[in-house]
Amino acid sequence: MHNSKKYRILAVLLIAQWFFIKLISNYPELVESYYSKGIYPVISQFFRFIFGWIPFSIGDILYVILVFYILKSIVKIIRKKRINFIKILASISVIYFCFHFFWGFNYYREPLHKTLAINELKYSTKELESFTNQLIDKVNHLQLLITQNDTIKVVLPFSKKEIYQKVENGYSNLSESYPQFTYKTKSIKNSLISLPLTYMGFSGYLNPFTGEAQVNNLNPAVSYAATACHEVAHQLGYAAENEANFIGFLSAINNEDIYFQYSGYYMALRYALNDLYRHDKEKYKIALKKINNGILKNMQESQDFWNSYENPLEVYFKNIFNLFLKVNKQPKGIKSYNGMVGMLINYNKQNTDALQFLK
Repeated sequence: MHNSKKYRILAVLLIAQWFFIKLISNYPELVESYYSKGIYPVISQFFRFIFGWIPFSIGDILYVILVFYILKSIVKIIRKKRINFIKILASISVIYFCFHFFWGFNYYREPLHKTLAINELKYSTKELESFTNQLIDKVNHLQLLITQNDTIKVVLPFSKKEIYQKVENGYSNLSESYPQFTYKTKSIKNSLISLPLTYMGFSGYLNPFTGEAQVNNLNPAVSYAATACHEVAHQLGYAAENEANFIGFLSAINNEDIYFQYSGYYMALRYALNDLYRHDKEKYKIALKKINNGILKNMQESQDFWNSYENPLEVYFKNIFNLFLKVNKQPKGIKSYNGMVGMLINYNKQNTDALQFLK
């Protein structure tokens, strides 16, 4: 078959794919049954088996090659002053298919709160305040256990490789209650493009074309364990950011390592505080005063880190990602991350001992 004919067929298939995605997104039960619990686990396990043992990121290398190819194509277009729209659409069609088949259909699965029977996601400011105070008590307790001094910040004593190895323990313990979170054959790696990721404002990502969980290895250490757990949740097929946060949190606090527990509760506390600030600034100020100085130093360290990489382009990258999330069934965009708070508050009401809060 002549190449031009192949390109035309692929271009037409892009339109067909788009209509199919729009149609299938209305049937989350089918996606859940046949893709997320059927086809995807096989694909994910295959990719982790193929790429997991390789010490560097294959996915990052593919992205670098793709960027090089795009730049080369742009130069060629400028020189020839001619654009082959059919060829461009054909290339997009192939990438669009691979993205959805390898991972992206998970955006259209049933919401996690339904499969976990969390009956409600709404909460009052009073409930948020109470929950935030519970988190503060827990994080204060863990920080004091680790440092023996409430003014000393927590420092994780592990290498990145050791953190990746320890991630499996939390998921193993969590899977005893929730088999759907079973995680075997790990594929968690430092991102080769960590510096660009930092300038874009991202802590990590899942590469949908290789199934590798990528962690920005410049991240502040105290958040590193929770970030790795979050990316593994994506790897297990939970595409929504609030759900990946929720699962990552549960796996971190179910880890036998106290540093993982601290990282998990610390992450949840930061989201809860952000939410409390939006609901009631006075209650937020009161809550801050209850937090150990060592924890506040961890928070300041993280804020200083991200502030040091602020740049004019970051807002554009965030806007693109925000649009990407909205297109993929997350109407709140980047704000979806904070959606874990409602899940946690209501999960905790239904499972009073599950989050291991101090009584």
